[in-house]
Amino acid sequence: MDKNILNTNVITQIGIMVKDIEKTSQVFADFFGVDKPEAFWTDAVDKTQTEYKGSSTEARARLAFFDMGSLQLELIQPDENPSTWREFLDEKGEGVHHIAFEVKGLTEKIKILEGNQMPLVQKGEFEGGRYAYMDTSKDLKIILELLEID
Repeated sequence: MDKNILNTNVITQIGIMVKDIEKTSQVFADFFGVDKPEAFWTDAVDKTQTEYKGSSTEARARLAFFDMGSLQLELIQPDENPSTWREFLDEKGEGVHHIAFEVKGLTEKIKILEGNQMPLVQKGEFEGGRYAYMDTSKDLKIILELLEID
């Protein structure tokens, strides 16, 4: 396996799959003594250009973010369309879905990871950047998210 593929070792986000984002957000807010963040829907595929396992998907999710110092907790409640989010929730239930790293050169990083038998599962755009979920579970036992911020 190549070394220092991402050029960082700083985890910026932990993504947690949930069935009820309003309820879970309130539990996290109460637990940490912070305000409950506003949950919102991701944009539609015409903006996000979301692809899941190589095909376009209408998948959307409700998201809520807790900024916890240098780390962000992301709560994700998926819709019913095909996505890594829906697959995870259906097969494994609620829990940690991914850890994320901010990278430069997302397309290059995807190619490097795929060359190390870590395939791209889902990718898309969001206002201010793009993301890619990589299946690194064979070696790293997790889904790894790459975030490229403009």
